[in-house]
Amino acid sequence: MTTGSYGRSIVKGNVEEIVTLLNRAYADEWLAHYQYWIGSKVVKGIMKEAVIAELVQHAADELRHATMVADRIIQLGGTPLLHPKDWLANTICGYDAPENPQVLEVLAQNIKGEQCAISVYEQLAALTKDRDIVTFNIANQIMADEVLHEEELQALEEDIQGFIDSFKGKI
Repeated sequence: MTTGSYGRSIVKGNVEEIVTLLNRAYADEWLAHYQYWIGSKVVKGIMKEAVIAELVQHAADELRHATMVADRIIQLGGTPLLHPKDWLANTICGYDAPENPQVLEVLAQNIKGEQCAISVYEQLAALTKDRDIVTFNIANQIMADEVLHEEELQALEEDIQGFIDSFKGKI
């Protein structure tokens, strides 16, 4: 993908500020991708297969988001973070290693990550509204995915908790 000079010139905001925030979101997407992927490998407990399926799908979505964000960074004349070590240095949402691989703990970590991602894209949308329609549209598209992810994870968490609660006192 090459930098389009006219495409960059129509941006009414501070391009460097937008690229910086996009790079921070890019770091978050890669870390979220890995968090979902590794979680799908180590998760344990009740309804594990349903959790694995959800984590694998979300990992793929986060990788797609990283691609969208990287493409936009390049379109704006920036360079996506080139080294994985820079992801941790630039992350907004951080990374929660699934050290406790129990399903409810893994889901809680990922719900927290989705809530942070929603706020990142909400900030990016606010920054680019009426200033950079392309980035604004990308931020809204990704934010919609993150809202859906949060909803799906919370529904799965509620299902698992309900199942556990139904057996309390019966064993």
